[in-house]
Amino acid sequence: MIKADLGWNSFFEKAFEPYLNEGYRTGRVSLEHKHMYRVQTEAGEALAEVSGKMRHLALRREDYPAVGDWVVLSIREEEQRATIHAVLPRKSKFSRKVAGQVTEEQIVATNVDTVFLVNALNLDFNVRRIERYLVLAWESGANPVIVLSKADLCDDPEALAAEVAAVAVGVPIHIISSAANRGLEELAAYISQGQTVALLGSSGVGKSTLVNHIYGMDILDTGDIREGDDRGKHTTTHRELITLPGGGILIDTPGMRELQLWDASEGLSTSFQDIEELAKMCFFQDCKHGDEPKCAVKGALDERVLALDRFQSYVKLQKELAYLARKEDKGLQAAEKAKWKKIHQALKSQHNR
Repeated sequence: MIKADLGWNSFFEKAFEPYLNEGYRTGRVSLEHKHMYRVQTEAGEALAEVSGKMRHLALRREDYPAVGDWVVLSIREEEQRATIHAVLPRKSKFSRKVAGQVTEEQIVATNVDTVFLVNALNLDFNVRRIERYLVLAWESGANPVIVLSKADLCDDPEALAAEVAAVAVGVPIHIISSAANRGLEELAAYISQGQTVALLGSSGVGKSTLVNHIYGMDILDTGDIREGDDRGKHTTTHRELITLPGGGILIDTPGMRELQLWDASEGLSTSFQDIEELAKMCFFQDCKHGDEPKCAVKGALDERVLALDRFQSYVKLQKELAYLARKEDKGLQAAEKAKWKKIHQALKSQHNR
């Protein structure tokens, strides 16, 4: 396979220049196992692990490869094995905080051109969740596209699409139904040679079914609608990069039961540009939009120009990011301390030899 079919371009070519004379090659991570990676290269597929030096220098999660990354490799072709020596700079990166109490980044996909934010139009439809996905999509550096799936299970898809359009200004919105073969051809415009599209959304919104349709055959398992709550069954269990026969690359991801923000202040500003523009018109620069006089945001809420639930969503996400920043600060200090402890131990053991 030629590298261009895997998404290689001048951005990565330039980033690889320092390694050109060292006999290294490149590949793209298509699957992440525990401590192992499946990489796609011009010579075919290989199973790779991170070099000891790279592991030793890694401080945090973002220093390790993720699905979508271009990596610097030494390949043992006869074994179909490889060693990863470095991760090339990322053009885009979609991250969230790992589920639970731990303050740590989980990289969902990298080097993505377009993010399909897939949301089902059945009982699981949620505008606030779409806002949350949009914040992280804008932060990632990829272009968001909202895909409203399962239109056949909804009485008035256009009305729900209008609700989404009100919170996703300027973002393309597509209503689709894999069962009724509706709207699927419109998505082809985003998928061409060398272009990477990631599919993100909750469990059971129809991502795997959509991947199968785009691929042209059933390559992924799909689940039926569960009785009782109208949700689809969770089928994808890992992130995977898939090259399409007609050109283009898809990254399928497992459904996310919770989507906690990670380092997304710019994404928040882009997603809630309407509120941030209003805030600039407040009389006080540090207006909290509470009891202060001449507050433009409060005025817009009173006049119902700005919806209360949208403003509450903005405040909630803002608080979440502030809390995360405080916790991450402590986490970085601990990581730095651990790094120097490791260095001192290595020096001590060398000295004692």
